[in-house]
Amino acid sequence: MIFTETKLKGAFIIDLDRREDTRGFFARAFCQNEFKAHGLKPVIAQANIAFNLKKGTVRGMHFQFPPAAETKLVRCTRGAILDIIVDLRPESATFLQWITVELNEDNQRALYVPERFAHGYQTLRDNTDTNYQVGEFYTPAAEGGLMYNEPRFGLKWPMPLTVISEKDQKFPLFDQVESELKRKMTVVTEHV
Repeated sequence: MIFTETKLKGAFIIDLDRREDTRGFFARAFCQNEFKAHGLKPVIAQANIAFNLKKGTVRGMHFQFPPAAETKLVRCTRGAILDIIVDLRPESATFLQWITVELNEDNQRALYVPERFAHGYQTLRDNTDTNYQVGEFYTPAAEGGLMYNEPRFGLKWPMPLTVISEKDQKFPLFDQVESELKRKMTVVTEHV
């Protein structure tokens, strides 16, 4: 695997290191040792698949609060998505900054999303599949989200929205939950 850290510390684009021959190619898509070597959390608690019928579909912006904060390894296996992540770590130098990465069936790229990041994407093609390997179990009581069109972030979606869930439309604006979000996203480390 080829690990490229983004401007958001701990968030990596992961490209396949293909071994090609007459059959096609072989590549490792996950390895605990390689993830550890890059300082990433090499835990997969759940593997999820999302199928999206129409291009322009938006899913997000989702996260879980500590102590159930999730890492995600996201890959698009059919079609294409524009993936967006936002740093929600209050102590981070890149707090509230975001990046976009196109993941598609052609580049077979993955995005590693650290804990305490909001995550969402928009499909760029009809009939798109995404796979998520998630580092924590889904915990409804720890679930959070922000509006996909949060004005404070200025997220840039590539096309008009065609489909979004009712739940994702009801997430609050950041200004409404800023103090609570900062409090719940702050991780206190104990010094021994």
